[in-house]
Amino acid sequence: MTDEPIARVNSQPQTGPVVVVWAVLAVAALHLFVPLADASDVTPEDDAATTGFYDQVEPIFARYCYECHSHASQQAEGGLVLDSRRGWQAGGTSGAAVSPGHPDESLLIKAIRHLGPEMPPDAKLPDEVVRRLERWVSEGAFDPRESPAEVTDAGGIDLEAGRRHWAFQPLNRGDLPDVESVNWPRTPIDRYIVAKLEANGLRPVADADRHTWLRRVSFDLTGLPPTVDEVRDFVTDDSPAAREKVVDRLLASRAFGERWARHWLDLVGYADQVGTSNNVFAQHAWRYRDYVIDAFNSDKPFDRFIREQVSGDLLPEENAEQRAANLIATGFLVLGDVEIVEADKEKLRVDVVDQQVTKVGRAFLGMTLECARCHDHKFDPIGQRDYYAMAGIFHGTSSTFKTDRGVWSDVNVLELPETDEQRAERAVRERQHAEELATAESEREQAQAELDELNKRLDEADVSDAERDDLTKRRDDAAGHVSELDKVIQHAKFFAPTTPKAHGVRDVDAPADMRITIRGNPRALGDTVPRGVLRVCSTTQPVIPAGESGRRELADWLAQHPLTARVTVNRIWQKLFGEGLVRSVDYFGLPGEHPTHPQLLDHLAAEFMRTGWSQKRLIRTLVLSRTYGLGSEFDERAGAIDPDNRLLWRMNRVRLDAEALRDAMLAVSGQLRASSGGPAIPLEYPENVGGLDPKDVNPPSFGLRKWRPGQELERTIYLPVIRHAAQPEPAAVRNVFDFSQPSQFVGKRDVTAVPTQALFLMNSPVIKRYAQALAERLSEEDDPTQRLELLWLALLNRPISETERFEASEFLQSCGEGGWTELCHALLASNEFLMRI
Repeated sequence: MTDEPIARVNSQPQTGPVVVVWAVLAVAALHLFVPLADASDVTPEDDAATTGFYDQVEPIFARYCYECHSHASQQAEGGLVLDSRRGWQAGGTSGAAVSPGHPDESLLIKAIRHLGPEMPPDAKLPDEVVRRLERWVSEGAFDPRESPAEVTDAGGIDLEAGRRHWAFQPLNRGDLPDVESVNWPRTPIDRYIVAKLEANGLRPVADADRHTWLRRVSFDLTGLPPTVDEVRDFVTDDSPAAREKVVDRLLASRAFGERWARHWLDLVGYADQVGTSNNVFAQHAWRYRDYVIDAFNSDKPFDRFIREQVSGDLLPEENAEQRAANLIATGFLVLGDVEIVEADKEKLRVDVVDQQVTKVGRAFLGMTLECARCHDHKFDPIGQRDYYAMAGIFHGTSSTFKTDRGVWSDVNVLELPETDEQRAERAVRERQHAEELATAESEREQAQAELDELNKRLDEADVSDAERDDLTKRRDDAAGHVSELDKVIQHAKFFAPTTPKAHGVRDVDAPADMRITIRGNPRALGDTVPRGVLRVCSTTQPVIPAGESGRRELADWLAQHPLTARVTVNRIWQKLFGEGLVRSVDYFGLPGEHPTHPQLLDHLAAEFMRTGWSQKRLIRTLVLSRTYGLGSEFDERAGAIDPDNRLLWRMNRVRLDAEALRDAMLAVSGQLRASSGGPAIPLEYPENVGGLDPKDVNPPSFGLRKWRPGQELERTIYLPVIRHAAQPEPAAVRNVFDFSQPSQFVGKRDVTAVPTQALFLMNSPVIKRYAQALAERLSEEDDPTQRLELLWLALLNRPISETERFEASEFLQSCGEGGWTELCHALLASNEFLMRI
């Protein structure tokens, strides 16, 4: 039984962090060093020279220098940055850091030789690494990296320089690379991977065994482990199409959309709460969540997915269902952390616009557009005018409205079209509701009459002390009953059946260009900026029809741009391989990471666009590649040359996220309950809602005091997501295992390893209940040997070893009664269960 420390996710035992770091880099230098092209004979467009720089020189800067000398870290000690060519050319307070062709005169070389200022300050670089940088300088210090956006004399952005950045270039598929291991690749993807490995003197590790691959692909595609029957069926299927059958089954399951929708909701900042003030429920948010699940399950083309979310209300429709889906999709633009208590409504408006620009930039373009709200972007070729060109599109969009209560606002609510069947169902609900309301009002009248009689009797003079005490108790009970009925009636009127609604947007009556808000102040206005798209990504601007916001034109531009395709395929790659081809998945700007396999990234992006933007097709291609099927075992030689596994010589090990962990525990314990969606917060229970009185100053709010029968056993995606506080108890695991903060837009979650996680797994009553349910499920098998086999297949998805069988049997004998529950608990808390390897 494997039970390594949680912190060891993707590493091997280390003899000492400092010694190993220096040794690894020294070995890497020995194995990776090849002559660099002469700088006098190359240009920044020379592919070989560019590859040489990124393979041999830039990793040294990234590992040892960027922490104190880069734009991304916002550190420039001594005024020096090393993440761009212009950075070392300009140098810091002591002048230029590098004198190309003259290493002995270069301040950088003197520093790493520890002659004068010593860099790094804590330990000298290995000799081989110093020699590598010396040779780089002596050969001309070729550096293809563009500087962060430079301001021209006219006060604008140097767009031509910016357009040379790799992310803004047209897609360049090129030819498939030649490889020596001609029998190893299974797909074109494998050709790109093995070619890069061979170029660096590496080879991939052995393939993962069938049990490991099945567990991996099941969790990656559905967020659930394979069942015992699925494990047995797969390992006994000797047909050439065995893996294809598994992948097709997983892609066709509802669980696929439930898993992959959660990835997208992280980017949206989704929650079932509006803002963070006063527990205001987003009553219709669940419709957007269900829309996203359905979009993934139906394999909605991603370009259509973009258009519907950015401009669904402006798109034509073929029927009521499509019109409803289009409107619901625009919830993308309003389901964020809106500060609905903001009294200054103009400030609220521009803040909502800022959030929409930020979300679109992050989700589709991998850019931090919000950094240009108050000034030109510090690092990227995005000017303040670019920001307001796009902001103007959303400024012409209605997203929130002022409520009748105090200063409060709310996000827009759109009425959805109904089919004939939906109208008939609503008519039935309305009749039932009217009958229930009439019954409650009649009961309330009777209760009030009883209360009035009791009060009248208490006012009479001839009441004895004993009778008065009895009447007082009855009067208090009757008053309480009236109060409860008032709440029920108020609740019934507030939540009366009506046409379906969704949170979304619509164009304002007269959309117009937006003026720059100086320092974000909506009352300190600058120039008017014509609406449009990012100039660095487009040489022409869309024509926006009169009377429209421009969201339709923006969506069309996003849905055709190669940057969108690059960002999207990189996100999908990261979810399957643990790291993106561009590791800064949310940031493709100049200080962001360079792709490890640029030709592969462009190949995937081009194929994605060519095949109709199908995410399922792309995912199927990726998981059936041999690269995806690699083992995750550590190789010392490869680890020395490529310690971060950037070249993909093995599969990255990944810890299950909070949702997969909880859902897997429910599944293996036999408790997981299927759901078809619907409201996450059970607002139908009066005890879960407050502030319904129209005279209240504050808006209606929610609490979570009562759940629907079985709701606590549904997949985590169907449970409420709260902005202002910890996530509720049925899925409290989200509070411990790095659930994304719903007030942010997150493409890749942080993964921490802290003691509270282990303590939670050991002590949580919820985990103990899962263990008890699992033990009871196993008790259906009388044979202890078979029961152990079932336990291992169910939890770890592999056969139990003889050593594990012996140790488990010894443990069970020592525990006596309750031993099976303890064993189940131990395995649920084990690293092997927590990991996808």
